[in-house]
Amino acid sequence: MTQQFCTFYLNRIYFGIPIQQVQEIVRHQTPTRVPLAESDVCGLINLRGQIITVINLKRRLDMLIELSEPSFESAQYNVVIRAGENVISLQIDQLDDILELSDDDFEPPPATLQGTLRSFLQGAYKLANGFLLVLDPAKLLEVKP
Repeated sequence: MTQQFCTFYLNRIYFGIPIQQVQEIVRHQTPTRVPLAESDVCGLINLRGQIITVINLKRRLDMLIELSEPSFESAQYNVVIRAGENVISLQIDQLDDILELSDDDFEPPPATLQGTLRSFLQGAYKLANGFLLVLDPAKLLEVKP
């Protein structure tokens, strides 16, 4: 059996989200800031009348290299994902392609992988030149306690 993934890069690391969870991909829009929002919430955008929360995915995955305020200019695209009735937009660096991969090449996250990233990973696909880290959209949509 095969699955399709929308693939992209964050800090030059290759990630994917199952294509059936991707509502659409749009060019970066500068979000409207929300006072007192969590640190990974960039703000809100209006997408054809629908108000959508924009998440700084690097911050959510604890991948920020510097601790200064994130630059909106570094984000190139917003990947709008859906799980049930919940919709959010994820800021990404670089959009890649749609990949169709065999379940035979899938591995769950290793037990030795620690940190925030592990809690958001479904697993990884072995590729000829590395790995595709697959994010779990439902976990990305969860509200932090």
